[in-house]
Amino acid sequence: MSNILVLQHHPEEGLGLLEEIFLESDHHPTIHRLDLGVPVPKNSNAYSGLVIMGGPMSANDEDRYPWLSDEMQLIRATIKAEKPTLGHCLGAQLIAKAMGAQVIANPSGPEIGWFPVQKTVAGRRSLWLKGLPESFLLFHWHGETFMLPEGGIPILASAICANQAFSIGQHCLALQGHPEVTETIVRSWTLAMAEDLKNTGVGVQSVDEITRDLAQKCASLADISRQLYARWVELLTH
Repeated sequence: MSNILVLQHHPEEGLGLLEEIFLESDHHPTIHRLDLGVPVPKNSNAYSGLVIMGGPMSANDEDRYPWLSDEMQLIRATIKAEKPTLGHCLGAQLIAKAMGAQVIANPSGPEIGWFPVQKTVAGRRSLWLKGLPESFLLFHWHGETFMLPEGGIPILASAICANQAFSIGQHCLALQGHPEVTETIVRSWTLAMAEDLKNTGVGVQSVDEITRDLAQKCASLADISRQLYARWVELLTH
């Protein structure tokens, strides 16, 4: 059994399916609710891996949320120590910025809802995506995107957002989308973050579009996600 450090930034943006996967694999997540004022740990030495979840703030909001600077310092040290690191949405953007890249508004506008992602040329060779289809449906909820940090390998893209995922070395995976969501989580987001759905553009689906055939979409995504997360979980030390 190993302990995994999880950084959470919003009450509705927890581990989702990933918690189930961790417990099945005899790994214990220790969740730090940064949104509730829990301080950022000084290091990740006591943990086998680091997971950074999504959130409504920007990675550039250090003036408003000073702890973001501490969080990025922790992320940078963990990655440089080659400890397993996994980021989702804001978490991926924080990884990118911590490693020297910019986080900017997505040029095509917000991407909210179910949209397909495709493997890049590098993604077709990546062990992170081994066994996954060339293209698959993924859930998204973001207005910003990351540029690639030095050493970052782009492995997924979409028509609306060019940078959907990147890896660093053999230990760090950054995901712009949300493979962790469940049916319950998707429904809760449409309520908790309903204001975001007032945005217009090709990348913003309505509640009806998001929830149509939701159980089937989430079941299909869970199959993909279990494969996607499997290699990261294998990196964790018992």
